[in-house]
Amino acid sequence: MASPTLGRIVLNRLSEQDASNINRRRKDFRNSGAGADRTGFIGHIGNPAAEGQLCPAQIVRIFDDSTAVNLQVALDGNDQYWATSRTEGEHPGNWAWPEVN
Repeated sequence: MASPTLGRIVLNRLSEQDASNINRRRKDFRNSGAGADRTGFIGHIGNPAAEGQLCPAQIVRIFDDSTAVNLQVALDGNDQYWATSRTEGEHPGNWAWPEVN
């Protein structure tokens, strides 16, 4: 398979910890009482995240040995998730190349 390169789109499989972090940020925003009239910050709003959920992600950093990357994960909402030190694989917490149809 191809080597990871900056800017490539891959699929990130959320881990239990990823989902917990995403859902906590979204709950914190709901509980903050902040409304649409507030500006200057991102209100984390979106559908619940779950372990194993596949999300598109862009490679934003490749480590020297090219076995691990950092990703900006697009979520089903208005926010993104920064997934760090991810390796290729098929388990939660890994990324994979999208299937080509």
